[in-house]
Amino acid sequence: MNLGDIQKHLDQVMNEQNNRAIPDFEGYSPFEMHHILHFTFESNSPIILQKLADLDCLKCPMFNLVKYFLDLVNEKGEIKLTAKGFLPTKIVQDIYNQGYLEEYQFSSGISKLYKESDSLTVNLTRLLAELAGLTKKRNGKISLTKAGEKITSDNQKLFDLIFKTMTQKFSWAFYDGYEDQQIGQFGFGFSLILLSKYGEEKQWDNFYSNKYLKAFPQFLELVTPTYGTAEEYASNCYSVRTFQRFLSFWGLIEIEKQGKALDRKIFIKKTELFDKLIKVRPHNN
Repeated sequence: MNLGDIQKHLDQVMNEQNNRAIPDFEGYSPFEMHHILHFTFESNSPIILQKLADLDCLKCPMFNLVKYFLDLVNEKGEIKLTAKGFLPTKIVQDIYNQGYLEEYQFSSGISKLYKESDSLTVNLTRLLAELAGLTKKRNGKISLTKAGEKITSDNQKLFDLIFKTMTQKFSWAFYDGYEDQQIGQFGFGFSLILLSKYGEEKQWDNFYSNKYLKAFPQFLELVTPTYGTAEEYASNCYSVRTFQRFLSFWGLIEIEKQGKALDRKIFIKKTELFDKLIKVRPHNN
């Protein structure tokens, strides 16, 4: 056997190893997982982001928030920001009062909404528009970019851009105090696969976090929990970021809470919109 034959044999072995089904990856191969992690919506990934009809786009709370905000900026031409660079109170209240997403502290009457930094959803709306390159800040004022002006009338393109900005540019750790910055957002495509496969039936959120941490056990070694075990800490972090502040914001899951305080359990079920948006190919044997 010459060197060329040896290299061919090694290449064949490596190819077989990279394409073998891994149980902890829900039967996907290391090659497929590489694309799930790093090229989530590109051609070699098994995840396909499908185009939604305009009426389906409008069923998505986060999309509606960003679209309303962009239309508001477009209507006014520009919005003068506060000295600290935030939206003025009237604009914040206007956006929140559209009712696309509720925040418990306001809906319960515990606190009143005065400024942008009070509201996670309004602040997130502004940040997503900015990160997506749809708005710009100049001389203490916010206005639409040329790209923002062009895309506001195309719901499908706007949805696609904002969704990808939320998953690939905005840090999911921004609003919480969890130690690890990547839990949930790293491998979010794997979570989409899990929901596609198991989400038809109501599942406990730990059902998904257990599968996620089985696929990515390194997170259990990286965290130093401030309460409970590493598994409990990482699972709670995953649930908050993936379900409560990502998938539910996009109308892709229904969340049901049972019990109170420390005994509370959270159940997850995918919506009809999820299957319209996300299509998943099986492992390529």
